Amino acid sequence: MLSDPPTPPLVAAPGTTRAAYFVSDSTGITAETLGRALLSNFPGFTFQRHTIPFVDTPTGAAHVVADITAAAEAGLQPIVFTTTKDAAVSAVLAAAPATRIDLLGGHLTELEQTLGTTASEQLGQFHTLADTEHYFARMRAVEYAIEHDDGQSARALDLADVIIIAPSRCGKTPTTMYLALQYGLLVANYPLTDDDFPTDGLPSLVQPYAARCFGLTTTPLRLSQVRHERRPNSTYASLAQCTLELRRAEDLYRRTRVPFLNSSTKSVEEMSAVILQTLKLRS
Repeated sequence: MLSDPPTPPLVAAPGTTRAAYFVSDSTGITAETLGRALLSNFPGFTFQRHTIPFVDTPTGAAHVVADITAAAEAGLQPIVFTTTKDAAVSAVLAAAPATRIDLLGGHLTELEQTLGTTASEQLGQFHTLADTEHYFARMRAVEYAIEHDDGQSARALDLADVIIIAPSRCGKTPTTMYLALQYGLLVANYPLTDDDFPTDGLPSLVQPYAARCFGLTTTPLRLSQVRHERRPNSTYASLAQCTLELRRAEDLYRRTRVPFLNSSTKSVEEMSAVILQTLKLRS
């Protein structure tokens, strides 16, 4: 007698809203970064995201479980990403009515085996000031980025690892700050304005450092939309002005052989990765 086929597992259809929790015994940055990277592979779903840092006691974990339980009862089928190291805390979180993804557990075990030692039980190791030199390098880089934002200063420009050039509102400043804070690079940025055209070469301020320059561009429509938020109904934000500025900038990049990319569809992280690779700044 043939048996009935096994019942397939229940799978939520794309478009379903789910609750996503990023739970950490430290700042939550690692849990959120890795968790979001995993969730980004499922664009058909909507996620209500909750980052909960400093969950380092069973009592704190119990409060989190109560929130997760409420979400489950509301039909949000929670997914919980954790980076907690304390066994007691992890045990409490494991009791939550949710799919739990331990972002450290299995990997730490593998590392312990290959390194022949046990992992430190100290919390928040990734975000301590153990590497003091690297920490202060990043702080100095942020100060440098602020001083050299939008071409405000030429002081110590020769020390810059990167000089980002682009028309206004193409993404210079956020990319500059990300490179400084994340990688400790000395980054300046320079705005291309009407005063820089017509010209045969790069603006005089950055010309001596052409090999360190990287250009940004975008689409005229996107640039116009962004500028309208800053100066509505202005010539600065008009589609014609944006088209002109971008065409001149891209022509300048090509003539001076400055590498460039279109920022309209890329995140700051993606743009930074391209800059690092193109200028060979990866360590």
